[in-house]
Amino acid sequence: MAQPWQDWYRLDNAAMVYSAIQRDDYSAVYRFSVVMDHTVEPDLLQRAVQRVMPRFPGFQVRLRRGVFWSYFDADPSFVPPVEPDIANPCQPIRFSSKDRLLRVFYYGPRISIELFHALADGAGALVFLKTLAAEYLRQRGVEVPCTQGVLDPDQPPDPQEWEDAYPRYAISRARRRLKAKAAYNYIGTPEPFYTLNVTMGVFSVEKVHAAAKKYGVSITEFLAAGLIQALMARQRSEGRRREKPVALVIPINLRPYFPSKTLRNFILTTRPFIDPELGDYTFAEIAAQVHHYMRLHITRQEMQAYITQNVGLQRSPLLRWIPRPLKNWGMAAGFRMLGEKPYSATFSNPGVFQLPEAMQQHIQRVEMILGQSYSGRTNCSAISMGDTMALSFSGTMKEADLERDFFRWLVREGVPVKILSNRKD
Repeated sequence: MAQPWQDWYRLDNAAMVYSAIQRDDYSAVYRFSVVMDHTVEPDLLQRAVQRVMPRFPGFQVRLRRGVFWSYFDADPSFVPPVEPDIANPCQPIRFSSKDRLLRVFYYGPRISIELFHALADGAGALVFLKTLAAEYLRQRGVEVPCTQGVLDPDQPPDPQEWEDAYPRYAISRARRRLKAKAAYNYIGTPEPFYTLNVTMGVFSVEKVHAAAKKYGVSITEFLAAGLIQALMARQRSEGRRREKPVALVIPINLRPYFPSKTLRNFILTTRPFIDPELGDYTFAEIAAQVHHYMRLHITRQEMQAYITQNVGLQRSPLLRWIPRPLKNWGMAAGFRMLGEKPYSATFSNPGVFQLPEAMQQHIQRVEMILGQSYSGRTNCSAISMGDTMALSFSGTMKEADLERDFFRWLVREGVPVKILSNRKD
């Protein structure tokens, strides 16, 4: 188990992949933001960052490239500078320039953090964001308790928070690996590098829950089905002679199934899909198929088999002695084949952002944005707080047809949407 005072950290299973596939035209960076009820004071925010960083030693690191493996080198002095926000979020990590793996921005009422995915998954990042926002409010004179996932910056780090949890649960007798056909990939006209177009819809959780309930599915399943339907319509409009499956990659937080306090990566993904070659589908049929697929495959037993398979590759005696550049080349090639081709888009929904009551009156909503994908396609993420959900599309293509189709469908389902965008047109 990792100790918070150690000099270096091994990369977890997911971090190995993200560090190997990162390149200048792909961004394994994601963003979370909180929108406050006032204009952010950067001096107070910088003080808050200074206070909370020692509580997160796993984020005070630099990525180093060894002979056989990459690793995180501890840097206890690292405190990210608070910066004015930028026009294009989620910029790729450029290792040649010693780019930071954690960034903090402000703009108007918005506080944003960006993390390189090798550091942590969304669950770990949200703990950091809650703790940072709580400390910022304390700097403004608000009394905030350390509850609902807010960590106490005066307490020493818990070693369990920096555990690589994957090996602990790699004990299944069975192993499972992904075997899937290539999926439809919707790609339009690329923007100049690096332009990340973001279109965000803000709507009521109560309204979208009522719409999902009509089909007997969860909010995540409802929104995922709507995205699949929009992608199917895009493919149909292209007039292909043979249509490919339309599939999503949806990250699954493993902590509810395998107890762990880790703030590092501890996720797997699932792949609900529709094959248009089988015939036409109503939305109710798409929603039902997504619902049953996720209920069938998101099980403790099946996920443990995937964990065992992934960790088994990492433990291979042969792989240990292959030089790191060759390992990275192999993982990047494998990601192009298995990490991108079987999916049409990513849909991430970390769930409900829960806060202490003292914070709720000062935060209007929370937002999430995914960085540029390997292929430049548009990806989707959603997160909610109270009765407000923010769902964003982000990608590097000029066209906004997918976003337009999706939000029009949502309105037809009885969910009014307020649209925000950084697009120039």
